[in-house]
Amino acid sequence: MNNVEISDAELITQLRENDLSALGVLFDRYYNQVFRTAAAITHDGDVADDITQDCFLRLHRYAYRIDTSLPLAPWLYRVTVNLSYTWVSRHKKRNVSLESVVDYLMSPARQAPDHMAEHLSIRQEVRDAIRVLSFNQRVVVVLHYLNGLSLEDIAEILDCPVGTVKSRLYYARENLRHRLGNLHGETQIAHGYTQ
Repeated sequence: MNNVEISDAELITQLRENDLSALGVLFDRYYNQVFRTAAAITHDGDVADDITQDCFLRLHRYAYRIDTSLPLAPWLYRVTVNLSYTWVSRHKKRNVSLESVVDYLMSPARQAPDHMAEHLSIRQEVRDAIRVLSFNQRVVVVLHYLNGLSLEDIAEILDCPVGTVKSRLYYARENLRHRLGNLHGETQIAHGYTQ
């Protein structure tokens, strides 16, 4: 059987038997998602790398607790968000932005040099606006826009009602809309933030 054909449930079962090659397969399978989420929340690649490693160490340590009838990704997102939250709350004095999210959310209409310069300015405005969102609002923005998760998936990850996720996303959009104004008349740039 090739590694792609082995299900997460089978790999977790192997991991419970202390098969570290199963952890390696899961690491390869989910590394990008975990790292990208941690980096977008903490805005620090080194910290995101540490969080990613810690997340997979916890996967190994708590493999016996994981319900193999459920998808693994929500569990990994929940651990990543919790570890990121802990880091952010300990480092509140540092400005935390979501540059990675902004790069994902921003899609320049044209790639011409004059448009690129204009978009760099807009990106900085969006970064600044995202930087001051509350942690809860940043998390839903990261999970929804960067990782493309549904509101239901985010609710499961954050262990809260879907209505709470909708509310946080709504207020995040409103805060961004308020901070960004019309973004020089180009409100369509930030997907989903302005209408």
